Amino acid sequence: MKNNLENTEKTITVKQIKSVARRPAIQNEYLKGLGLGKMNRVRVLRDTPGVRGLLIKAQHLIEIVEVK
Repeated sequence: MKNNLENTEKTITVKQIKSVARRPAIQNEYLKGLGLGKMNRVRVLRDTPGVRGLLIKAQHLIEIVEVK
């Protein structure tokens, strides 16, 4: 399944670089939607409009490592 994801669709690799401690609860929900939640966690996500929206909302907490 992983090979199909990498070969057929664009992907974005995202890393969480800041904690959600002392931040509004909605920002924690954004990170959960991206599959993150703990520091230095890395996820490979499909490049969809929904994911892009979450990336914009949480841009101060994450780092986009790679776009394929």
